[in-house]
This record gives sequence, structure tokens and C-alpha cells, in this order.
Amino acid sequence: MRRANTLPALWLLSDARNDRVLKRALVRLPRGAGLIYRHYHLGRPQRRARFVALRRRARARGLVVVLAGSAAEARAWGAEGAYASPRALGARRAGTIRLATAHSLAELALAGRCGADAALLSPVFPTASHPGGKVLGPVRFGLLARRAPVPVIALGGMDARRARALGWPRWAAIDGLSAPRRPAQIA
Repeated sequence: MRRANTLPALWLLSDARNDRVLKRALVRLPRGAGLIYRHYHLGRPQRRARFVALRRRARARGLVVVLAGSAAEARAWGAEGAYASPRALGARRAGTIRLATAHSLAELALAGRCGADAALLSPVFPTASHPGGKVLGPVRFGLLARRAPVPVIALGGMDARRARALGWPRWAAIDGLSAPRRPAQIA
């Protein structure tokens, strides 16, 4: 299992909403940050072609690239890791990052049992992805994250301001890292 300090602290998730601005968003990320490539809206051939193009740009910037899918698919596509529900991550291989989705303490525990390197716990705040959906809020997020058996990455309505207010070192965003801003606002 990777140690928390070897994982990127900052992650940009791709989505249909931010596809047209991803090139600019990747340039603004600090070296060593990560990209979680989702792009569920594309068919398989288009999804893979877009992945290859973004992976090239991300690696040129010193970013880690993780594919939403199984570990086997991530290896086949040339990603550094996989992002999925804990059970869908697949078999562990040395050097592969395994990021699990989680929305509860039970899912965090499952991520630990399945050998995830970290879990993206969401949604912390209201999101554009799930308008009106139930959120954890900062207090519940903190309680769950501190009890997790794996490092936790905050997701859901996150941006630099909310990450600072939350006081959590690891966070991820779609819109919060895609909207135009100065680089100092991201770190």
C-alpha cells in the first residue's frame, strides 16, 4: 500500500462539464498533483483517444494520471492507477495507485479491506454534479475521515477556499479546479 505522503494531495477530476477547459486546468495544477480521468459521457474509442491526449499533457506537467475503471483497464491504458468503488478496483499490482469512492464509514472500511491506497469521501459540500443532494458537511466529514483506515481525499463542492476552511490536506474537485483563477488560488 502507498503511504499517504506519496500520493498527490490535490486531484482534478474530469467530467463532461470541464472537458473544454481541461487543457488550461492541467497547466494551472502544481507539479505532482493528480488527474482522475472519468469522461463517462464518451463512447469507448472516443474516451480512450481523449485519455491518451490528456495523459500526454498531464505527464508533461509532472502530474499523476488515474483512470476511472478497474486496475486492469488502467494498466492497459497506461494510467498510474485506477479510481472505482472498492470492489471494482480489481487485483493489486505493485506501483499502481488504487483510489476508492466512499460516502460512509462502511464504504471507507471496505476501501481499507480492498487494499485501496486512499478513498475519495464525498460529497463534503453541495455540488453541481448532484444539485440538492445530501452532503456530509465539514463536521461529519472530519469525523468519518479521522476514523478511516485509509488516507481520505475530500471531494464534493471543494475549491481552495473550502479546502483551507476544512483544514484537510488532501482534496479533489471538478469545477473547483477548472474555473479560471490565478495559480496562487489553487495551492
